[in-house]
Amino acid sequence: MGREFDVFINDDKISVEEGTRYIELAKKYQKDYENDILLVLEDGALKELHKKVNNNVNIKFVTAEDNDGLSTYRRSMSMLMIKAFYDVVGSRDFSVIIHFSVSSGYFCTVDGFVEITDELLKKVEARMTELVKMAFPFEKKTIKTQEAPKFFKEAKMEHKASLLKYRSASTTNVYRLDDFTDYYYGFMVHDTSYLKWFKLYKYQDGFVLQMPPKTAPKVTGEFKPSDKVYRSLKESEEWANMLGSNTVGKLNDIIVNGDFQDFILVQEALQEAKLAKIAGMIKEQKSKRFIMIAGPSSSGKTTFSRRMCIQLLAHGLKPHAISVDNYYLNREDTPRDEFGNYDFENITAIDIELFNRDMEALLRGERINMPQFNFVTGKREYHDDYVQLEENDVLVIEGIHCLNDEMSKNIPVESKFKIYISALMMLNLDEHNRISTTDGRLIRRIVRDARSRGKGAAGTIKMWDMVRRGEEKFIFPYQESADVVFNSSMIHELFIMRQYARPLLLGIEKNAPEYSEAKRLLKFFDYIVDIPATAVPANSILREFIGGGCFNL
Repeated sequence: MGREFDVFINDDKISVEEGTRYIELAKKYQKDYENDILLVLEDGALKELHKKVNNNVNIKFVTAEDNDGLSTYRRSMSMLMIKAFYDVVGSRDFSVIIHFSVSSGYFCTVDGFVEITDELLKKVEARMTELVKMAFPFEKKTIKTQEAPKFFKEAKMEHKASLLKYRSASTTNVYRLDDFTDYYYGFMVHDTSYLKWFKLYKYQDGFVLQMPPKTAPKVTGEFKPSDKVYRSLKESEEWANMLGSNTVGKLNDIIVNGDFQDFILVQEALQEAKLAKIAGMIKEQKSKRFIMIAGPSSSGKTTFSRRMCIQLLAHGLKPHAISVDNYYLNREDTPRDEFGNYDFENITAIDIELFNRDMEALLRGERINMPQFNFVTGKREYHDDYVQLEENDVLVIEGIHCLNDEMSKNIPVESKFKIYISALMMLNLDEHNRISTTDGRLIRRIVRDARSRGKGAAGTIKMWDMVRRGEEKFIFPYQESADVVFNSSMIHELFIMRQYARPLLLGIEKNAPEYSEAKRLLKFFDYIVDIPATAVPANSILREFIGGGCFNL
């Protein structure tokens, strides 16, 4: 009998023989968990279930209710789906491309001779179900990074070859599922038997791989397309394709060749043209006096509002910027969440009645003294900031609840023009590895919090789940009610953010609960090269986060 080590699991302490695999411990404790155990957190570091115990350790089991578990499920499901496509078609002379999130799944297309039909998707679904029942293991293999580009070129995966050309790590892990080998950014489940919940839906010019949400890991859920968000993402993806930079590897090539300045200016020009188009739409609709702008955290709402005001001026209108934050209830009247913290994301934290009274008065042509909220004292104040609407005047109102009609319940519907803004990531690592919109926004917030709010990366990561819960409840349900969706993401932004975010993430201690998330984001930055911040124009949305902009944010 070999050596034994102590393993601390929740409140238990057990002794196990050296070399015991985590899959054995997971099976023993599965009865205590409603959802499948997918990974373990070993002294703050994520491990796959095939890993062995080789020391005294503290572990925590990870399920799809956790962010890391959900990402692992979706990543593994992606590989299963691609493998099933190849099996059904009987050829690999085509590519399945994963683009972006739609509903609670991924929008995908096929590049090649394969036509997406309902009949084909049913066959692929059936093959996926067969593979799940076979419990094929996801086998990990380590290869030299310098050999990886050649490996993937021969496998006709050019995007992966381009991506790994710039990776600094000496080795790269690839996964094998039966006869199919691929590269994925992150961990996999132990075997295909964990991937029970999925559905394929034909959608637009491709299909959606629908998967369970974090709130219900065993329910695939109804497919609920967001057509307006989809169209915005497709437009942004077309921009990326036009600029030859829809993957990280391609953009790395552009940067290394020194062609990034014109690339950035073209991207900024495309966004400015979109802003001008929206301002023109507002100008044409004489009844629109209230421009309601909403979006999730770190979407760039403030800079967008300033730039929209400039465009409205250029179109002959006189805009007045109003922040809904100035209508917060006084601190002592602010509602609290289930944990006893002030719930600033809740619509009931806003003095809705006062906001509507003021807006109605402005619509009647009255002169109103606008409030200003003092975030230090937690009190609403008045400083003789008067506004009165004249013939060509419009109000540009920015706040997270602006698309919710409860927020502006007394304002006539015909007077409102609604804009939803979000940083919808259109750049992917390669054809099978997405960069999530949520990660892009989190990186923005980490950089901004450190620069302007004195908060470290650990603090931002700690509160991120709470922020996301608020968005799911109060923002995302209303995004399709917008007249226009504006994508504030820049194709090149992570190449700018890298130099700011990496030092902040490296500052998180290994024993901190936020360390595993920091490590995951740092690993991502290993794939990309820097662009100097001097290349970013002063009025860019990115300046809201890195500073140095003309709007003094």
